[in-house]
Amino acid sequence: MIFVDTGAFLARYLARDQFHEQARTRWSEIARGGMQCFTSNFVLDETFTLLARRAGYPFAAERARRLYAARVMTIVRPGHDDEQEALVDFEKFADQKVSFTDCVSFVLMRKNKLQRVFSFDHHFRLAGYELWN
Repeated sequence: MIFVDTGAFLARYLARDQFHEQARTRWSEIARGGMQCFTSNFVLDETFTLLARRAGYPFAAERARRLYAARVMTIVRPGHDDEQEALVDFEKFADQKVSFTDCVSFVLMRKNKLQRVFSFDHHFRLAGYELWN
């Protein structure tokens, strides 16, 4: 099981992304191995917004439909208490300029006992997670 961050989605869908080839390789491994993936609605919000800005809204909407339908993708949604806990990480990592979305991801990963994250964001390593990229 692995948590998927925004950068992994962007790199998958945007050929000009610096991590595109690396991401394609990892997404192929996920498909071949039937690996169960987790992400959050916060990550998807960020992903769809950035895809729309970089590749157009129809492109982003189509990718959104596919992700919502994907059987290997579990979308976890934080509750009020999770968001409050994320504020603790948000303050803790303020000197690193970590996004609130990342802090919510940290909480959801702890809650779901996930240690690996498909991401190109070093903030996850700072928070003690294993980057898989």
